[in-house]
Amino acid sequence: MKKLIFAVIFLAVISPVFAQSNTNTETNMYYVNVSLEKVYPTNEGYILIYRTQRGMATIGIPNRWFVEAAGKAGVMKLPTGSSWPSLSIFYVDGEFSHVRLYVHPMRGHMSWGNMPLGANISSYFPEGDTLDIKF
Repeated sequence: MKKLIFAVIFLAVISPVFAQSNTNTETNMYYVNVSLEKVYPTNEGYILIYRTQRGMATIGIPNRWFVEAAGKAGVMKLPTGSSWPSLSIFYVDGEFSHVRLYVHPMRGHMSWGNMPLGANISSYFPEGDTLDIKF
């Protein structure tokens, strides 16, 4: 009886080791973090102003990326304090995967802005499902 109990305990402890899969599921995922100067919410999406080596640049993230089932974008609220907005761009195997927009929770913060009425903003948003950002 003692041998049976010992064998059951031994199998219960050792069997999860053999249940692990030996397949290699590594992906070549990396991300780039970009500090943002201003975030402009619009009816088409978010327009972001960020610094590059040559000055300032503007990019748009369309609203459809936030609402699709496997969306390409997400908005995260930063904790209160001296947090400044940023954008994390994720790549898998060198191809654009998705973005995460980290924004200040209060819309009255100086990092939020308002687009002037009648401004042509459609040129800032990408046509396809990829993001072309300049560094």
